[in-house]
Amino acid sequence: MSELTFEQMLEESLKTIHTGEVVEGTVIDVKPEEIILNIGYKSDGILTRSEYTNEPNVDLTTVAKPGDTMEVKVLKVNDGEGQVILTYKRLAADRGNKRIEEAFNNKEVLTAKVAQVLEGGLSVVVDEVRIFIPASLVSDVYEKDLNKYAGKEVQFVISEYNPKRRRYIGDRKQLLLAEKAEMQRKLLESIQIGDVVEGVVKNVTDFGAFIDIGGADGLLHISEMSWGRVENPRKVFKVGDKVKTFIKDISGTKIALSLKFEDANPWKDADEKYAIGREVTGRVARMTDFGAFIELEPGVDALLHVSQISREHIEKPSDVLKTGDTVTAKVVDFNSEDKKISLSIKALSSSETKGQAGEEEAVSVDIDAAIAADSAEE
Repeated sequence: MSELTFEQMLEESLKTIHTGEVVEGTVIDVKPEEIILNIGYKSDGILTRSEYTNEPNVDLTTVAKPGDTMEVKVLKVNDGEGQVILTYKRLAADRGNKRIEEAFNNKEVLTAKVAQVLEGGLSVVVDEVRIFIPASLVSDVYEKDLNKYAGKEVQFVISEYNPKRRRYIGDRKQLLLAEKAEMQRKLLESIQIGDVVEGVVKNVTDFGAFIDIGGADGLLHISEMSWGRVENPRKVFKVGDKVKTFIKDISGTKIALSLKFEDANPWKDADEKYAIGREVTGRVARMTDFGAFIELEPGVDALLHVSQISREHIEKPSDVLKTGDTVTAKVVDFNSEDKKISLSIKALSSSETKGQAGEEEAVSVDIDAAIAADSAEE
């Protein structure tokens, strides 16, 4: 029986390997662009930078050092020059695929750093598996610029898992919606009509402002922005403003807010300030053909009928008045229940006769009808 040579015995002691096999190796040498490993085979294994990671320009000397052990996958047993070509990223991707599959089946919330901002969404990497989050699933609101997410960690769930097509879709939107729904539920359980709340203006429209009050949005309608008249909400509020309001009404998930606090109600002591016979001064706020509305203070308007502007005949108020003019007149009628005040400049004259006073009384009836008409127009 012939004896084996030393070379034959050494070769027999070395294991055989196959393409696709997962092996453990010990790092022998590291260069910026490649790692050399002893894998217990007759040839050492070569792990290039491109097979270590998908990240560009990684210096491999910063991720491995001689003596480290690592699991790798055999890509080629012989590259033509007797070298074994290894891959780490594909092994990690295989394991990552399993990880993503489990997360998909279990609806697990994943966290990953945004690796790339694309035109149509975000790209994140979980265990070497690239996951795409479409722009429509990044947030629960429209995001014009996704660059603010670059390099930041985001949470998401896997909404589509298709390994055959290497299609992995992430969804961040449903997490945000679920979080908001829970916050809204807790908020609605804790608030009631009359509560004073502080919030931040999220959006301003022609009819009002939407205010985030910490879990839900409330609507501050234009009619509830002030005791006075608000022509344009955008001139009063802007996005980001902090506002303290009170809850006027709750209907299901809809919350109506108001800034018309009762302690600031200008009609609270109006019966004393604007009693019949008092002389008052105000500003012409708006005009109609039948008279001018005088703002005595924010929230308190009075009607100066065209017949009470002057002793001379006037066709319409704009013949002698314009918006913004300051007017002094006498209160000739006050209706606290309907919040209506009638004024007269003619009544300021001390030379008026009793018959003329009767005329003013008759006019006040016409004024009441005029105010009702004006309210209907609004």
